[in-house]
Amino acid sequence: MVLGINTIDTVSLKNNVAGLAKTADTYDIPTVLSTIGREHNGPLFEEIRDVFPDEEVIDRTTMNSWEDEAYVEAVEATDRDRLVMAGLWTEVCVCFAALSALEADYDVYVVADACGGRSTADHEHALERMVNAGATPVTWAQVLYEIQRDWAADGAREAHQISIDHAGDFGMAVQYGDFLEE
Repeated sequence: MVLGINTIDTVSLKNNVAGLAKTADTYDIPTVLSTIGREHNGPLFEEIRDVFPDEEVIDRTTMNSWEDEAYVEAVEATDRDRLVMAGLWTEVCVCFAALSALEADYDVYVVADACGGRSTADHEHALERMVNAGATPVTWAQVLYEIQRDWAADGAREAHQISIDHAGDFGMAVQYGDFLEE
């Protein structure tokens, strides 16, 4: 599915997805992974598989993951009322699942920079549609820093490393700050 993405370059997309996955892992956020037609569309990014090597990947046939019983059961088993969603394509799989989750009374946060669409119009209009239905758009870095909130709190070392590895210029600034402290 990544071959049809034209709203973000693959390197940036994979970097953002890796940052999000590491954030979820660092803070023990329950994660539900799914694909659609894995043998035709390819596996999950290696960056996700590396972070969650033992996590079951639900291989769906439906474009809307919310129409897959195993997926919905996995989400319900997390016992969470807030969902952070990302995936490919923004205008299809992500949008349909987010709208269904909103209908099921979940708070939905769509990680816009860990999603990709076939065109800028597709991606932007899908985000707009989700926002109009009640979803909140965020970036992967917003997710990390909103959870961490305090550099003196638990998880700061891991958040620091995730920033260095995946937060671009900010990550370089964090690394430079470390250098100055040595």
